[in-house]
Amino acid sequence: MSFVDRRIENRPRSGAAPFELDEVFFSRTDDRGVIQSCNYVFCRVADYSWDEVIGAPHKLIRHPDTPRGLFQLFWDALKGGKTVGAYVKNKAKDGLYYWVFAAVVPCDGGYLSARIKPSSPLFSEVQAIYARMVKAETENGLTPEDSMQIMLDWVHSKGFEDYQHFAAYALAEELIARDKGLGRKPNVEISELRTMLNNAEKLLTETQGLVKDFEAMHTIPHNLRVIASRIEPSGGPVTVLSQNYGAMSREMSDWFERNVMGKNTNFATVKHSVNSSLFIAGLTRILIECDEQLQVERRGSNIVDMDEERDRLKSLLEQQQNYASKSMAEVDAEAERVINACQVMHRHFLGLSSTRVLCKIESARLPSSGETLSDIIDQLGVFQQRISERLEHIAKLGEEIRALET
Repeated sequence: MSFVDRRIENRPRSGAAPFELDEVFFSRTDDRGVIQSCNYVFCRVADYSWDEVIGAPHKLIRHPDTPRGLFQLFWDALKGGKTVGAYVKNKAKDGLYYWVFAAVVPCDGGYLSARIKPSSPLFSEVQAIYARMVKAETENGLTPEDSMQIMLDWVHSKGFEDYQHFAAYALAEELIARDKGLGRKPNVEISELRTMLNNAEKLLTETQGLVKDFEAMHTIPHNLRVIASRIEPSGGPVTVLSQNYGAMSREMSDWFERNVMGKNTNFATVKHSVNSSLFIAGLTRILIECDEQLQVERRGSNIVDMDEERDRLKSLLEQQQNYASKSMAEVDAEAERVINACQVMHRHFLGLSSTRVLCKIESARLPSSGETLSDIIDQLGVFQQRISERLEHIAKLGEEIRALET
């Protein structure tokens, strides 16, 4: 019985094409999307012969249930030189369909797409948003760009900064679900990177809270000066001390926001680098399995040189691993900067604490409204305690990130 006969015999007449959880397949295209190479599993699942696939446009397997907005998003990322991942529903030659999670990476002369079978709970959520996008495209004539925005809005509603962050999360979810479904132990690298990413997100939350605490604290020295000016001579000690306190706290707040917050500063870099490493770790796993699959299959055609394809895979693996190493070096450097920033802030806090104590002493000497002054100064103490605890937590998260990286 021929290879084609076996494929026909083993395939259902409708529904999903046979594609097992432990399988992985790839295709390589030129920069226009014309298929240059693929492996045996690709041909088997898609129900095409080698001759039908090689040289054909990749849209050969496009399914109408996959929104055009997704492909718009895909190409925008790839043309920008980025790797990208997405859930895609494809159509086989015999009318069957098959879902994949595809991780696509630019390579010499085009792109390589490696696919696994999705099985995580996230998969059903994505199917629902795709159905909404396709409906909008079909019934409302939505452009691919506007359809893509539906996806991006959904991604933001899930708490992700952008699609790249979502894609890294989705790939990790699929690999974790796949390992569980195959009875494998959880992948240590992916687990650690997910923990690291979680810590990076906590860092951002803590820092945003820190800046807000400083902003709320700024009004207290002003109130202190107003009351002090009513009950002591002009330029009295409490007034002067409260002015110093306000200036010092503002300087600290501005320094931290300038050096740590913002698009291109510490926390943004840490989170972005960890996220990139998470996606690369998942992509690397799939590429390794592609290579292993090629070794096991030993099937090919006169059109595809499988040894050459394995060399390409190894080159891509090395490239992606280098990217991951650079990202982790950035994470380590930025986490160290965060820790150092916290140490600088703690030193400044010693000066604030001393000034607050002096204010407390001076207010106690005043004959009237001393209690009101004391209450306000106590409020400063509460804010200082809260800020100090945040700084300790931020430093601890930075240490944990560095520990995971090593």
